[in-house]
Amino acid sequence: MPSLSEAFREHPLHLHHNKLLDFNSLEELPDSYAWIQIDQDDHTITNPNPNYPSNSCHGDENVPIINLNDPNAPKLIGNACKTWGVFQVVNHGIPMSLFRDIQQTGQALFSCSTHQKLKAARTPDGVSGYGRARISSFFPKLMWSECFTIVESPLEHFIQLWPHEYNKHCDVVVQYEEAMKKLAQKLMWMVLTSLGISKEELKWAAGPKGEFKWACSALHLNSYPSCPDPDRAMGLAPHTDSTLLTILYQNDVSGLQVLREGVGWVAVPPLPGGLVINMGDLFHILSNGSYPSVLHRVLVNRTRQRFSVAYLYGPPPNVHIRPHPKLIGPNRRALYRPVTWNEYLGTKAKYFNKALSSLQLCAT
Repeated sequence: MPSLSEAFREHPLHLHHNKLLDFNSLEELPDSYAWIQIDQDDHTITNPNPNYPSNSCHGDENVPIINLNDPNAPKLIGNACKTWGVFQVVNHGIPMSLFRDIQQTGQALFSCSTHQKLKAARTPDGVSGYGRARISSFFPKLMWSECFTIVESPLEHFIQLWPHEYNKHCDVVVQYEEAMKKLAQKLMWMVLTSLGISKEELKWAAGPKGEFKWACSALHLNSYPSCPDPDRAMGLAPHTDSTLLTILYQNDVSGLQVLREGVGWVAVPPLPGGLVINMGDLFHILSNGSYPSVLHRVLVNRTRQRFSVAYLYGPPPNVHIRPHPKLIGPNRRALYRPVTWNEYLGTKAKYFNKALSSLQLCAT
């Protein structure tokens, strides 16, 4: 079975690490970071000034907040997935101390000098390490952000960053990933339950308790530094995730927005102790289109740094994800062909936000 690292390596994207800047030294926005063009059809809105109607953020719409201790949580989650593709959860059982620890590790990492961070840069054919978001190669302008991706162990890179205290930060990452894995498993079954799918009806959920034993994951630590001209900058351009689901922790600085059909961009404000859960492309396929993969983006702040941690959760790379048989019937045909995560990463690398539509089956 190929590892997730190998799957990403088979589908490289060309990122330009040599163009990474020391954001804190800039008093003006470089032209290479100035987004000035608007593409309404592809939603790649390249002028994020909130004064533009095409980029308005609606305050009268709120992403659902779900208490995981609520007996009706699976039903509430199902409704949120169907109508939004995203929700926030509270009472998830993860201690606040772990969020503080992972944020301290992220702050320590991103506060290193550019020279030091580049010692832990991704290799041209790699996925782990310091650099830009993988989606950067799809846009002509650069994004006002930097990230550190962890697939499997961060040890090799952390030794480069902190030769004398790497163990402390490695331990934090291991604890955080383990907590996210358990939460992702719990959320997966709650979402599947909302679709009427039981543990016996999802064969690739290996393990006696349906614990998705061979599921794969990656961790993205993201920094969005304060920006001298946030009205013309983009922290992270509009995109969907290739995952089954993504769990996002964000500090107390706003910036995340999701695209609500028929409404526009809606802010997802930081919620103390809360986590943002969004459906990815693979769950959209598994649900036969019932649960949309939400388009989202991040704007930046003039005076404050935004920090987030995204836990990307998916199936084993070689397991075929297809519309579940329970969601197909005489009046509901299968909308997508089967695809592995490995194959889908290649499709995503080629078609980006049009990857899902490229897998749609024609009506017969």
